[in-house]
Amino acid sequence: MKNSLLFDFTLDKSTNTVFINREFEANQSLVWDAFTKQEILDQWWAPKPLISKTKFMNFEVGGRRFYAMVTPEGQERWSIQKYTSISPKTNFKMLNAFADKDENPELPGSEWDLNFSEQNGTTKVSIAIYNESLARLEKMIEMGFKEGFTMTLNYLDQLLASLKQ
Repeated sequence: MKNSLLFDFTLDKSTNTVFINREFEANQSLVWDAFTKQEILDQWWAPKPLISKTKFMNFEVGGRRFYAMVTPEGQERWSIQKYTSISPKTNFKMLNAFADKDENPELPGSEWDLNFSEQNGTTKVSIAIYNESLARLEKMIEMGFKEGFTMTLNYLDQLLASLKQ
């Protein structure tokens, strides 16, 4: 990874939003696929030692992904991502919420807005995660979201480097 690649994680408590900007040394199409294809997502969408296990994914407006982050001991923490808007290769929005193993969401969740852009072979992913309350935002941060998602994006960076070879 180039040291010059952008990584920025900002909290805006006045709007209950987390802003993440991360650059990857890969083309936009490959980075888009890493966020939207189950077989690639499951390779990086969990901080180690957890692994991601998708039960099903239907990447279309109104579709959803139901997946678990699984501990080495086999404990599962399920989540639902419901896709609300898709502009191929440039943007998608989703609602994200923890759930039980039977797909019952633990509301409220958060609204994610992901934007993808490429310049000179470097793709920038800009993510805004809106929470309906400051309490929800603070709970997310207390649970280690910044550290876990930073680790997860670093795994994606390593995976993209291996996929380009």
